[in-house]
Amino acid sequence: MTTKPIVAATDGSEESLRAVEWAAREAVLHGAPLRIVAAVELLPRMQGPSEAPGLGAVADVLRGNRDHALVAAANRVTAAYPQLAIDTDPLSGPVARAVTDSGSGALMLVVGSRGSGAFAAMILGSVSRYAATHASCPVAVIRDEPAVPHRLIAVGIRDTGNCQDALAFAFEEAAQHHATLTAVHAWHGPAADGAKDAAGRQLAELLASWQAKYPGVQVHQEVVHGHPGRVLAGFSARADLTVLGDHAPQGADTRGPGTVTHAVLNHAHGPVVTVPSSPQPSRKQP
Repeated sequence: MTTKPIVAATDGSEESLRAVEWAAREAVLHGAPLRIVAAVELLPRMQGPSEAPGLGAVADVLRGNRDHALVAAANRVTAAYPQLAIDTDPLSGPVARAVTDSGSGALMLVVGSRGSGAFAAMILGSVSRYAATHASCPVAVIRDEPAVPHRLIAVGIRDTGNCQDALAFAFEEAAQHHATLTAVHAWHGPAADGAKDAAGRQLAELLASWQAKYPGVQVHQEVVHGHPGRVLAGFSARADLTVLGDHAPQGADTRGPGTVTHAVLNHAHGPVVTVPSSPQPSRKQP
């Protein structure tokens, strides 16, 4: 049993509660404890003595909403999984950063794709976008779960020389879920003669070493000429999980979402996991 927790963030919205439920199922599957977090950001003048009337009451309301969201999420999960070890953690500070930092040392950080803001239905939530591209652990962004499991994990492979962490995560998820794994390599640009065959050979070579470590996982590969973001978003419609790699861990740089990651997170039809690259050469390759 792993001692690393799965961390799930809630803001009290129904979408975030579904993300917490997804995290609970993963925690049960992995034999991991579940940690539920919620954050509130208070203006400086709301903290400590203030001459402005009413600000203390507003701060109390905001903290109360945060704490209520934690209780509601914990109660829902406990009712469904009474044997699961659960703890809750109220966070303070800038919400995106606080939630992202809460994943430090976790097996996975799980967030909903949208929050409870006014334009929630139109854009990817700022918290989920920040976490997915800055966290030091894999981040699952939950949206549009299939009613019936497809038993398929898709993993995007951009560079066969720098995808070990994403493949490690994808193979482990496929093994845990008894799912088929499909590795997808797509490129956008001139289709040079023989490029598809060469990429297919490289991908097959890479996957063979991983399949030796996970002999029970059925593996397929797809090499597609097309925009990687659109290709992977399309695959997400028939996958239980779409895994993306190659975003730098927190503190390594200050990049925002790449075009592929941004496209998939915004247009995916199911849960997406972004996996940061290790700051040192991966030792997970079999």
